[in-house]
Amino acid sequence: MNRLDMVFRKTRKKALVAYVTVGYPDVATTLRLVPLLAEHGCDVIELGIPFSDPLADGATIQGASHAALLQNVTPDVCLDVAARLSWEVETPLVFMSYYNPVLRKGLDRFCAASVDSGVSGLIVPDLPPDEGTDLEEAAQRRGIDVIYLAAPSTTEERLRYVATRSRGFLYLVALIGVTGARATVDHGLEGFVARARAVSSLPLCVGFGISTPAHATRVAQVADGVIVGSQLLQLVEHDRSLESAVRFVRDLRNGIDAISG
Repeated sequence: MNRLDMVFRKTRKKALVAYVTVGYPDVATTLRLVPLLAEHGCDVIELGIPFSDPLADGATIQGASHAALLQNVTPDVCLDVAARLSWEVETPLVFMSYYNPVLRKGLDRFCAASVDSGVSGLIVPDLPPDEGTDLEEAAQRRGIDVIYLAAPSTTEERLRYVATRSRGFLYLVALIGVTGARATVDHGLEGFVARARAVSSLPLCVGFGISTPAHATRVAQVADGVIVGSQLLQLVEHDRSLESAVRFVRDLRNGIDAISG
């Protein structure tokens, strides 16, 4: 059984998923941060592979990716970091990468190396399922899940199609736009999650713009998982001790557990 499946079989609580850009602000910080996130309540960790043109991301993750690239954080470095982390934490690791670095390495080689590094899933935000067959086949041969995204603007027919192709969980984008901390969550969130629930038996995780414990609580009322990224990276940027990031994750966990407990 894939580690992601085991996370969502825990009916006692909703999942907290944290995104970090590998190598931001440096590799040493990533190696310190991920075990802290796992220790203080994160159920899945997304490891972002830096890319030069991250079209789905806002200023925070774009900046983090650029900073990591300046330090020569390549996909091979990310694989090495994942391997080191997988020895230290039991929390499932998922790569988030744009398609170019995956294709450049070779689909089968990338999936094989990911599994060898302890990675359980792969999110490729610029790869639509219509064009994902080759990657899905390579991933299935290695036992790794390809996780697709759906947006609030997705039609019911398209949502059903995306759900049939995704594995592990379905990533629901909470807003129309790019990643980034927000003051509010879109008012149509509950309806969007309900539409996805009607066409899919997959766990539903909501990300993009989730920035406060109140946001996490609201998402946990209707979804199976809460995904946070930009706000977490901002806290890491401003407090390299990582105490603010840990406190943030604890508060999110408490907010989610108030609903799912």
